[in-house]
Amino acid sequence: MSTVVTATDVQQHFRRYHDLALAEPVRVTKYGRETVYIVSAKTYHDLKQAQREAIASADLSEAELALIEAAEIPEERRYHLDPQDET
Repeated sequence: MSTVVTATDVQQHFRRYHDLALAEPVRVTKYGRETVYIVSAKTYHDLKQAQREAIASADLSEAELALIEAAEIPEERRYHLDPQDET
């Protein structure tokens, strides 16, 4: 469930809606239309994590597997071990 408020109300009482958003999404409207939601950082991160979808390698086509196999890490992104650091 979410609370519905106007953008003007949020502007005038931000602290109230900030605190409320820690417990539930706050739906903000402007000129009667839904424009944004205020959500807690935890909710935001949970939503972003849910966007990431794991795919089993068995579900990939041969062409996709070949592309992955042929991929190379750019030199500037490679991690190089210092031979003196190896144990």
